[in-house]
Amino acid sequence: MTSQRFARPIFDNPFLKIQELPGDTVKRNSESLKQANSDPRGTSLVISRDVTLDTNKKTWLRLYVPRRVTKASAPKKLPLIVYYHGGGFVYFHANTFIFDVFCQALSERVNAMVISLEYRLAPEHRLPAAYEDAMDGLHWIKSTKDEWVSNYADLSHVYLYGTSAGGNLAYHAGLRAAAAAKELEPLRIKGLILHHPYFSGKNRTESEEKLKDDQLLPLHAIDKMFDLCLPKGVDHDHEYCNPCADGGSKHLEDMKELGWKVLVSGVCEDPLVDAARNCVKLLEEKGIKVYKFFRDGYHAMEVFDQSMAAALYDATRDFLNASKN
Repeated sequence: MTSQRFARPIFDNPFLKIQELPGDTVKRNSESLKQANSDPRGTSLVISRDVTLDTNKKTWLRLYVPRRVTKASAPKKLPLIVYYHGGGFVYFHANTFIFDVFCQALSERVNAMVISLEYRLAPEHRLPAAYEDAMDGLHWIKSTKDEWVSNYADLSHVYLYGTSAGGNLAYHAGLRAAAAAKELEPLRIKGLILHHPYFSGKNRTESEEKLKDDQLLPLHAIDKMFDLCLPKGVDHDHEYCNPCADGGSKHLEDMKELGWKVLVSGVCEDPLVDAARNCVKLLEEKGIKVYKFFRDGYHAMEVFDQSMAAALYDATRDFLNASKN
């Protein structure tokens, strides 16, 4: 086993004991992490509230705005970050405490409006269900008369941002959104932020082999959650798992033509880091401008430990400034 310099978070980690149940579902121990209520009255630095997206799909959105912006006599519209939480497409929710705290801090530190999507989980709803939910969310943002979106969101500066499985989701929602860019106007996406994205493949990367016994996200859990979320009957070189398969999606050309930029973040003690680097190489080969933020640490550490998040927020703010034009 490779030594791990960074202590992993201590919690009831569902990735270490994935238990399938009859009826194409899994055991979820009260989601392992507590949930957080929205805060529409702004008792913290950021106000938040929930809106329904699709009652039949049980999808919804949590909106975040820095409280100081709402107090301004003539509020300046902010860049809009659409955020997708992690959990291997199998666990957690938009209101899971660590993701709620992350989105609050992201909104405050980056000075952006954040909209976090509650999407359908696998194995009950296998991919591409979550990607479809993401497109539903973008269409809602495009057409809504919601007061917060109307008053605070600059729809000409929109970014898709995801952590872990959410990074995978941001990437694939981005491919779909790039192909439907005209249809989504006046919403205009400027780029993607892939935070420790959840990608893999049939062939093991060096980091997967080296960190196969990672205490937070071991290789057997990475493989199992892809088994649970991918369409039945496909292997791990399916495009939903391996973005580099077959030379990448044809819609990367759409991203290039639209002038999108991509920020990819990774850490040295993450089994997924080499897959992220492979994604960077693919994007660069396709002529897409990529900003890289790689450093020491463990998977999704900025979500689990806010004391480690400042540099990521700074990199995000710099990326938004660099991709405005």
